[in-house]
Amino acid sequence: MSNKKFDVDYTGKPVDRAGRRSTLSMFMIMLGFTFFSASMWVGQNLAAGLDWWGFIWAMLLGGFILAAYTGALGWIGAESGLSLDMLARRSFGSKGSWLPSAMISFTQIGWFGVGLAMFAIPVAKELMGLTVTPDSMPWQGYLLVAVAGILMTASAYFGIKSLTIVSYVAVPAVAILGTVAMIMAISKGDMGLVEQFSQGAKDLGVIAGAGLVVGSFVSGGTATPNFTRFAKSGKVGLLVTVIAFFIGNSLMFLFGAVSSIYAGGNDIFEVMLNLNLFYIAVLVLGLNIWTTNDNALYTAGLGLSNIFGLSKKTMVLISGIIGTVAAVWLYWNFCNWLNVLNCTLPPVGIILIISYFSNRKKYLEGSVPEKVVNWWAVAGVVLGAVVANLVHWGFPAINGMAVAAVCYLIGRFVNKK
Repeated sequence: MSNKKFDVDYTGKPVDRAGRRSTLSMFMIMLGFTFFSASMWVGQNLAAGLDWWGFIWAMLLGGFILAAYTGALGWIGAESGLSLDMLARRSFGSKGSWLPSAMISFTQIGWFGVGLAMFAIPVAKELMGLTVTPDSMPWQGYLLVAVAGILMTASAYFGIKSLTIVSYVAVPAVAILGTVAMIMAISKGDMGLVEQFSQGAKDLGVIAGAGLVVGSFVSGGTATPNFTRFAKSGKVGLLVTVIAFFIGNSLMFLFGAVSSIYAGGNDIFEVMLNLNLFYIAVLVLGLNIWTTNDNALYTAGLGLSNIFGLSKKTMVLISGIIGTVAAVWLYWNFCNWLNVLNCTLPPVGIILIISYFSNRKKYLEGSVPEKVVNWWAVAGVVLGAVVANLVHWGFPAINGMAVAAVCYLIGRFVNKK
C-alpha cells in the first residue's frame, strides 16, 4: 500500500468522482467568491452615472456577458475535473502554461493583499481611532493586517474543505446583514430608489456601465475552473456559476450603489457605520473580504505550484506571506496596476474555452497531446492584453478575448497545414 498522502485538492490531476462535492457546497463557494468588496466601488460608479433603469440594464447586460464567460469555464472545470493551470498545460503547453499561471497568481496575490488592507485600514480608523494615510500606518493597523492575513491564509492552506466552511458561514451572514442594512438606509431616506437614483449628473451610458460590470470580476472569474472542478457534473458547474455570479455581483453592486446615494459612503461598511451598526459592520466587512481572499490565495497556490513544482500548500503559504507583507503598499500604490492586469486574464480564459470545446473528446479521454510551448496561444494572450488595455471602444475584456481567439485559431489552422 502506498504511504503517499492523499491530495484532497487534486493539485496535479483531475478530480475524480470521490472528490466531487454537493451542489449546495459548490453554490456557496461560488457565491462567496463573488462577494468582493471592490465590486461595491463599481456599484458606486454606476449609481453616480446612471438612473435606476440604466443601472438595472447595465447590471443585467454586464451580468449576462460575465455569466456566459464564467459559466463556460464553470462547465469545463466541472466536466473535465481540471484546474485552470491543468487546462492551460493542454492549451498553452507544459511550459507555456507558466504564463497564465504567473498572471493569475500575480493578480490574485495582489488582490489578496489589497483585500487585507481594505479590512484593516477602515477598522483601524473606526475601531481604534487611528489616523491612516498613504504615508503613515500605526503599528496597530499592521497588526490587524497580520492577524487577518494569518487567518485567511490558513483557510486557503487547508484547501477546498476550509473554503467550503468559510463560505457556509460568510455567505448567509453577508447577504442577510447587508440586505437589512441596505433596507434600513433606504427607509431613512427622503426618496425612493428610483427618485434617489435620478439625482446628480448622469453621464454614463448603459454600454459603458455594462463594461464596468464585466470588468469588475472578469479576471477573478477566469479562475472559475479551480472551484467548479469539484462539482458533480458540467451542468451543475454551469448553473451554480451563472446563478452565483448574477446574485453575488448584483448584491455587491446594490450595496455599493445604495451606500453612495443614501449614506454617501464607499460601501456597505460605511452604510452600517452611519446606521450605528458598528460591530455588525466589522463582521460583514471581514467575512465579505475573507470569502474572496481565501479563493484568491487558493488560486495563486495552484498557479505557482504549476510553475515551481512545489505543493499547493507550500505555495499558498508563500503567497500569503507576500500578500500580507505587501498589503498596505499594494492598497495605496497598486490598485490601478491591478485593474490594468485584470484585462490580461480574459484572453487566457477564451483560449481555454476554445481549446476545450474543439478537443472535448480528447480532454475527457485524457489524450490531449501536450506541447512544450504553444506560441500561438502565448501570442494571443500578449496581443489580447495589449488591445484590451489600449483600445477603449466597447468592452475591453471582450476586445482582448476577440484578438486572443483569432490569434489562437490562426495557429490551429497553420498547425493543421
